[in-house]
Amino acid sequence: MHNKISELVYQINKRKIINDPVYGFISIPGDFVFDLIEHPWFQRLRNIKQLGLTNFVYPGANHTRFQHGLGVLHLMEMAISTLRLKGTLISQEEEEATYVAILLHDIGHGPFSHALENSIITGITHEDLSLLLMKKLNEEFSGKLDLAIEIFQGSYKRRFLHELISGQMDMDRLDYLRRDCFFTGVIEGSVGSDRIIRMLNVVDDTLVADEKGIYSLEKFLIARRLMYWQVYMHKTVIASESLLVSILRRAKELAEEGKDLYATPALRFFLYNKITRADLDKDVLFTPAIIASNFTRMDDCDIMVSARYWADNSDRVLADLSRRLCQRDLFAVELQDHPFPPERVNDLITRAGDLMKAGQEFGDYFVFTDSISNLAYAPDATEIKILLKNGTTADISTVSDMFYHSFLSERITKYFLCYPKECR
Repeated sequence: MHNKISELVYQINKRKIINDPVYGFISIPGDFVFDLIEHPWFQRLRNIKQLGLTNFVYPGANHTRFQHGLGVLHLMEMAISTLRLKGTLISQEEEEATYVAILLHDIGHGPFSHALENSIITGITHEDLSLLLMKKLNEEFSGKLDLAIEIFQGSYKRRFLHELISGQMDMDRLDYLRRDCFFTGVIEGSVGSDRIIRMLNVVDDTLVADEKGIYSLEKFLIARRLMYWQVYMHKTVIASESLLVSILRRAKELAEEGKDLYATPALRFFLYNKITRADLDKDVLFTPAIIASNFTRMDDCDIMVSARYWADNSDRVLADLSRRLCQRDLFAVELQDHPFPPERVNDLITRAGDLMKAGQEFGDYFVFTDSISNLAYAPDATEIKILLKNGTTADISTVSDMFYHSFLSERITKYFLCYPKECR
């Protein structure tokens, strides 16, 4: 009898209520979703910041991908409820699978994800790793993620369910804009996610928005554009992430040369082994299970702790770059509308190599240039469809005044140049 009571209490306790700083009280929609949240692989996201090194600019930007995962789950619950009220039939199985897909959509993010993808784990995206981890969880939970994986990949017959996860009006964007706005304090990014979700509908198996929601969508697209320039592509954020890429690239190079570097076991696995995209699908050099096991043991702490040790490394390049990151001694950054002259870039590389006493051949670790682009609305991607009052649908670009001035659909490209402040 005592065991039965304990089991009942445990089942009841799965119906948790969480106090989220953005939405207030939110609930966990189902026991299986709760079990996934409690899984160590999802709990790892508590130690991975949503915005990486953006807290170097906005000190409050310390929120995590764990919080984001709960946020998108809450918004998805609202979206499913809204669509059902408007007559869209969604089975209980489809509902749970959609919750699982959105909850786990970012589970493949590593520490400082984009920097990691450009240095140590090349050729493999966080989407690839998310799918790998979902497949491994599916094995662990005896096939209960089959439908969730189909929806996540976009192969399920009901297309709108995938669009709720990955599309122009997906729950991912609606949460990260509002959440990032809240934690950075950049009020221009505030969006009416509740209002937009209440305007969602389905026509011909495609996600659309009711006509009366067009102004909220315009504000959403404008907020996205502003947040890119003020937060995601802030020049100090670019300098910070570029510095981290250089650190990891140098560490990987030294590891390939056989130099012994301090690193946590999980980070060491990726530093000293070459993992390819093919390894995720079949046993090439390492099995997918081994890759998943090491990847899910790695979070932001692995990188930062290792960088603190690397600051004292005998390699001048790695030591100098790591010291700069740990002390927030960042590179100078210049932004402009056209590429920087190669002569100036090469001159800075030469000067940086001499100043850092690392040799001119290592100057490109300290000086780099690239471009960044901002496109709030991509016309060539899945279009935002508006359900007009006469029952027909139209692309938002044809019914919104904002697009007449190409304000939302024009790609803006800027070029940046990073270099040590000592080279000025």
